[in-house]
Amino acid sequence: MTSPRGFYDGIAERYHLLYADWEASVARQAAALDGVLRRALGPGPKDVLDCACGIGTQAVGLAALGHRVVATDVSPAAAVRASREARNRDLGLPCAAADMRALPVRSGRFDAVVCADNSLPHLLTAEDVRAALASMRRVLVPGGLLVVTTRPYDELLRDRPTATPVHASAGPGGRAVSFQLWDWHDDGEHYDLELFQLAPADGRWSTSVHRTTYWALGRDRLAGFAADAGFTDAVWHEPADTGFFQPLLTARAGWRSPTVTAAVVG
Repeated sequence: MTSPRGFYDGIAERYHLLYADWEASVARQAAALDGVLRRALGPGPKDVLDCACGIGTQAVGLAALGHRVVATDVSPAAAVRASREARNRDLGLPCAAADMRALPVRSGRFDAVVCADNSLPHLLTAEDVRAALASMRRVLVPGGLLVVTTRPYDELLRDRPTATPVHASAGPGGRAVSFQLWDWHDDGEHYDLELFQLAPADGRWSTSVHRTTYWALGRDRLAGFAADAGFTDAVWHEPADTGFFQPLLTARAGWRSPTVTAAVVG
């Protein structure tokens, strides 16, 4: 299977085609996350790290709403595109390639860390998940907010689907047909994903296939990992309550002093 970096490097220039209307999704997701931030942290712009920014789906929208956002992603190609999308909108959005397990940001820098769109489950071991959450905890101010969104894995672990519905995009960003095949491992928790995307090129339809692996982290387990990393007050929120398209976990950075240091970005 391809590493997360290779997976997202490979689809960075066509990632928007996974949405029926990417621009509308940027605005809609930002509005939902802005509501989460305001309810937890109060009104006004916040210092936010999007540590799995992809091509900027959440970071660009939050920056457009006035938040002071820094964006990182394990995929250099995705981070480059996020920076380009921000420049095209005259937004200040520092972007860098970085592994969420070792964020190159000084301790206590941010009011909130966002890790959205099922990014954390790319980490396949408890050690790696704990390392990423500890890294996010370190860069938050005491009492700062963690926001993680994932697929609804408690439901998916019951059913273990092997495919997703076919999705068609025909918006201003281009035309494409996309779907996924899932191959569950024997442990019943990890699965290999194959993303098929058909898009027109030079008058013909071309097919690309991109592969990666996920860990289907249920809610209790993920909340437990957050507690191990020093977070408190973990709460899961439903899409109907937040307006975000995935289940959303919030938690607070505990008040113990971080002990890990890292280089500074942003």
